[in-house]
Amino acid sequence: MKRLLIDFAHSLPKAELHLHLEGSLEPERMFMLAQRNQVTLPYSSTDELKAAYSFGNLQAFLDLYYQGMSVLITEQDFYDLTYDYLTRIHQDNVIHTEVFFDPQGHLERGIDFATQINGIYRALEDGQRHYGISFKLIMSFLRHLSEESAFETLELALPYLDKISGVGLDSSEKGHPPEKFARVFARAKALGLKVTVHAGEEEPPEYVWQALNTVKTDRVDHGNRSLEDPKLIQHLAEHRYTLTVCPLSNLKLCVIGSMDEHPIIRMLDQDLQATLNSDDPAYFGGYVNDNFTAVINALPLTHAHILTLVKNSFTGSWMTDEEKDAALQRLEKKVDEWSHTRFD
Repeated sequence: MKRLLIDFAHSLPKAELHLHLEGSLEPERMFMLAQRNQVTLPYSSTDELKAAYSFGNLQAFLDLYYQGMSVLITEQDFYDLTYDYLTRIHQDNVIHTEVFFDPQGHLERGIDFATQINGIYRALEDGQRHYGISFKLIMSFLRHLSEESAFETLELALPYLDKISGVGLDSSEKGHPPEKFARVFARAKALGLKVTVHAGEEEPPEYVWQALNTVKTDRVDHGNRSLEDPKLIQHLAEHRYTLTVCPLSNLKLCVIGSMDEHPIIRMLDQDLQATLNSDDPAYFGGYVNDNFTAVINALPLTHAHILTLVKNSFTGSWMTDEEKDAALQRLEKKVDEWSHTRFD
C-alpha cells in the first residue's frame, strides 16, 4: 500500500512553492564551478563535502550554505545552477515552481544584481520552453542583515521588476522577527509585488502573527509552530493562507526529532492549506517527490491527503486563476488514470 501511494504521489503533476536556488547547488556542480572559477573549497571531494551536511540547527546549515555560494560568480554559473534544478524537478512531474534567490548573499561578494538575475531568469525561460515548467521568481531578503540593506537591494531590483513576482524573508529567525522589515515589505507591496515570509520554523507563533498582521504576508513559509496556537490555526484556516512545508528540511534541521513526528497530517486535518516542498534539496537529502516519499513512509497519509497537498500546491501558487484551473484540470486527468479502488 505504501508503495502504491508513493507511486501515486510521484506521478501527479505538482507545483513547488518553497525552493532556494542556492540550496539546490549539488556537490558535483559546486566542485565543477569551483574549478571553473578557481575558487578553493575547504573540502577535497564531494564525499567529504556531503559528510559536512550534518546540521544541529538552522544556523549551522546557513554557515555552509553561504560558503557554497562562493562558487557562483558569472551569469553562466547562475544559469547552470537554475537549469540543473529545473532538469531535476522535471523528473518529479513538477509543472510550476516559485523559486527564491538571495541577492544580498551575492552582492556582499561583489556579484552584480544583473549578473544574478539575468542568469537565473534566462534558465527559467529555457526551462519553461524545454520542460513546460512555468515559474515565478521571488527575491528574498536576509533577515540577519539590516532593514537598510533590504531597502538598498529593493532599489537595485527596480529595473528588473518585470522578472520578479514577489519578495521573501529568509535566513535565521532567531532575533530577527518579521516586524523588523515591515517598512520594506510595505514598499514592495506598493510596487505590486507579492510577499511571503519564513516564520514559525524555529521561533514561536508570534512570528507568524507578525508576518500576517504587520508584514501583511500573502503566504507563510514553514509555519510549523503555528500549531501551538489554536487561534492562529483558526485564523490561517479561515483566511486560506498557504503554508509551504518542508519535511526533509524539518528533519535535517532538527525542527522535528523524527519523520513520524511531522505535523503535516495535523495541519491538513485542521484545514490548513499546507503544501510539500524541498527547501534546500542539495543539503537536505531530497526534492519534492523525496519529501512525499518520506512522509508517506513515516505517517498514515491517505490517497486523499496526497491529493489535497498537490491541489494546495496549485491553489496556493501565484499563478493566474486561468493557469490554476488548467493545472487542476491536468491533475484531475492524471487522477482519473488511477483506479480509486486500489486505495480502498
